[in-house]
Amino acid sequence: MVRLQPLFVLSLAAAAAACAARTNPSPEPVPSHEPAVTVAPPRDSLPSYDEITRQTVDVFGDSVVPEALLVDAGELEEAEEISWDIDVRSYETHARVEHYVGIFSGDARVRIGERLSRGTAYEQMIRSKLRSAGLPEDIYYLALIESGYDPHARSRAMAIGMWQFMTTTAKGLGMRVDWWVDERRDPFRSTDGAIAFLRSLQRQFGGSLYLAAAAYNGGPGRISRGLTRFAEDLDGTTGDDLAFALSERNYLPSETRNYVPQLIAAALVGKEPARYGIEVLALPPVEYDSVHVGETTPLAAVARASGATLDEVSELNPHILRGVTPPRQAFWVRIPVGRAEGFAEAFSAMDAQELVAFTRVSTGRGDTFATVARDHRMTVEQLGWYNQRDRTRRGALPVRTVILVPTRDVLSAARSIPDPALERYSSSARTHTVRSGETLSHISRRYRVSVAQLMRQNGMRSTVIRPGQRIIVSR
Repeated sequence: MVRLQPLFVLSLAAAAAACAARTNPSPEPVPSHEPAVTVAPPRDSLPSYDEITRQTVDVFGDSVVPEALLVDAGELEEAEEISWDIDVRSYETHARVEHYVGIFSGDARVRIGERLSRGTAYEQMIRSKLRSAGLPEDIYYLALIESGYDPHARSRAMAIGMWQFMTTTAKGLGMRVDWWVDERRDPFRSTDGAIAFLRSLQRQFGGSLYLAAAAYNGGPGRISRGLTRFAEDLDGTTGDDLAFALSERNYLPSETRNYVPQLIAAALVGKEPARYGIEVLALPPVEYDSVHVGETTPLAAVARASGATLDEVSELNPHILRGVTPPRQAFWVRIPVGRAEGFAEAFSAMDAQELVAFTRVSTGRGDTFATVARDHRMTVEQLGWYNQRDRTRRGALPVRTVILVPTRDVLSAARSIPDPALERYSSSARTHTVRSGETLSHISRRYRVSVAQLMRQNGMRSTVIRPGQRIIVSR
């Protein structure tokens, strides 16, 4: 959108007025002590665009701007309507915000453009969910700095997905994370989780969106302790200003200290990419239909029955990790929009062999996991995806050990990823692995920390815990 310079806007207005005076002559002015008021002529009597251009040439000669650069009043008004529903204007001149705007529109311009382009596929969905939850829609840009809208993004600490959840936090928010399914990789389910987490953080920090964002990155316990520790210094500072005031203290890690400035910079650049020389290519929004299938159904079979490609089905189901629906339960699988009609008939008519996910192999004397993998032309890693118990065994397997060998269809849609339960904490974080029979109250008493604090620093919505789950008990 071309913005008119003020002089040219006035010039057009002057030309329009001159033209209007010629086509609609006014009566002689009546002397008055009141200031003169110019009344615009009725819309129907306004001069045409050609008349304005002609009069402008008469007044300014060759200085008239070419027709291709003219912007009508409606477009000009639209150009001024860009706004944010998070507070960027109060902080856009902050040094660290300006620093990140410079980075995003400088050396990182191409990369930011690619990530903003990727985000357009999810933007409609994310904004709709934020709006329904009563959160500002421009929190959409938080996922830009978290992951660049990549459902498979992975941090050094093993936070996963578009919204970068650790396993424990994701489970506490109701997401499924196990060997077969990881909903942190699901843009739809993880967006629900991020919204629930941000809403709880915003309530915890008195409605401040930017304190909630800082806590999303650095942990609510750390932010709470900082506000308490520097309460005297921060006296009189309220709301979102607290996030910036706390970041000025030598307390927060640099990543958390710079998190809110990055969010604001991302919103500034993301809302007006052309202004910063960033090219964004709009992708069609991700939409889908869902079909209900039985346990251990290969995604390849779902693709064939729906008439979609395996890549299309895999892309819509990034949370299904092993190329097959999980065992012991029926499961909803997403397929491209419009492909659900006729799916049931096509699926029921498929050859039974197409629905087979595994063959069961009974080991003989001297067989090892590696020899079974080699005999079936796959890697030890691939075979291990379907045999958790036996994948780490060294040496010969016991005779008649049953090994699940996946079909080629299943392997073609499986993802090569680390164990979803894996988390890496900083050296300052102390964790406790939940044992059978333990409750959150038991753990709180053992480590002399309140249940409420345990829930806050682990992003938990309920006190329900499971054996094997790791709980951060101190940092």
